[in-house]
Amino acid sequence: MAIDYTVIVVYLLGMLAMGWWGMRRAKSKSEFLVAGRRLGPAMYSGTMAAIVLGGASTIGGVGLGYQYGLSGAWMVFTIGLGLLALSVFFSARIARLKVYTVSEMLDLRYGGRAGVISGVVMWAYTLMLAVTSTIAYATIFDVLFDMNRTVAIVLGGSIVVAYSTLGGMWSITLTDMVQFVVKTVGVLLLLLPIAVVKAGGFSEMKDQLPTSYFDPLGIGGETIFTYVLIYTFGMLIGQDIWQRVFTARSDRTAKWGGTVAGTYCLAYALAGAVIGTAAKVLYPQLGSADDAFATIVKDELPVGVRGLVLAAALAAVMSTSSGALIACATVANNDIWSRLRGKVTGGERDEVAGNRAFILIMGVGVIGTAIALNNVVEALTVAYNLLVGGLLVPILGGLLWKRGTVHGALASVIVGGLAVIGLMAGYGILANEPVYYGLLLSLAAYVAVSLATPATDEAVLTAWRERLAGRGAPEPVSEPVPAPQ
Repeated sequence: MAIDYTVIVVYLLGMLAMGWWGMRRAKSKSEFLVAGRRLGPAMYSGTMAAIVLGGASTIGGVGLGYQYGLSGAWMVFTIGLGLLALSVFFSARIARLKVYTVSEMLDLRYGGRAGVISGVVMWAYTLMLAVTSTIAYATIFDVLFDMNRTVAIVLGGSIVVAYSTLGGMWSITLTDMVQFVVKTVGVLLLLLPIAVVKAGGFSEMKDQLPTSYFDPLGIGGETIFTYVLIYTFGMLIGQDIWQRVFTARSDRTAKWGGTVAGTYCLAYALAGAVIGTAAKVLYPQLGSADDAFATIVKDELPVGVRGLVLAAALAAVMSTSSGALIACATVANNDIWSRLRGKVTGGERDEVAGNRAFILIMGVGVIGTAIALNNVVEALTVAYNLLVGGLLVPILGGLLWKRGTVHGALASVIVGGLAVIGLMAGYGILANEPVYYGLLLSLAAYVAVSLATPATDEAVLTAWRERLAGRGAPEPVSEPVPAPQ
């Protein structure tokens, strides 16, 4: 394992080095939070694919393939569909707004007063997303070093917090690009073909497994519908995803770069399901489906390759964790803290220091919460139920329906959020009903209250249309630097 350990250690040191490099570049709020809005198509596509394909998509995607066969691809497939929908239909308009958070978009559209409440819901979502990614370090480091769970969480979480705090979005962008390459090589080009060959090829896999493993709908129609509702729609409105859209240097980059990333996600989904199906042939009696990824990597891959593939799993977790962390800190600072205390005008460097401090504080909180929690699936379900049930309707309503009002938006967030929490308490966290009924109640509240209250002031709508058209005031940039491709 010495070679494998070396690969992992070099990878982790490289992440920290990129954090240091990013610190030298992040000299303004724009550079720190959205990489100066200057990413070109190649880097934008790679980093967008990296953030949406985390540990759940890699380890969990293989686990679903182990449990259900090819239809196990649906969870990650719906993530790809959501990214495609966001990129094709909404990303150009989002990029032209030149904001930093989803709540700022809601304030622009509705004329203020929606920011703090929506910010609290978005903060809860990004916090839980960061926590679930951080918990996943325990699984990976346990395979690598037989490490204690708490130590593994602290080690993995500290590395992510360190490079994210140092350079903000620039560090995260650079590390995500490396992580994208590592995931592509490790999972798609190495683990996928090796797993299929070790299982005897597709013909042997078909002979050894039930026909349901090769049924595209074998996982069940209701499960697929729930995945679409949670993950496809979740991709449309998450702060972690929007903050990456804000990094694009043009609306064309956001649209086409995101389309490439979404297409990549579809291929990654199928690869994970195939790897899991191969693992079922090789290890039919595993205690947990989520052990399939680690088991096939540990037992079937040669030295060196094993280290690279485990680095790919680590890359998947780190990319999602760092993206969720900076989103959580951005929302906490810009949407909640600054609004509650009253905005204080300061220089760009002061804002960088403030956001850097919030990343550090939120990072410590995330690590502590991850140590205290055990169930990743439940935490992730809570995060997405709150996001979709509380914020989907007012966000998409603001983009698509002129008659929506600030009172309707606030009612939608409050009713949807409280309904989801109450229904999870009644039906159980993992039940489908909370997000179904919560979303319907959120929609009903939005439409009813919007129609019952005065329409949004025309001056607000005019300013909104100006921003959507890309005619908003340009933000300051500290110094010209070459735009990455």
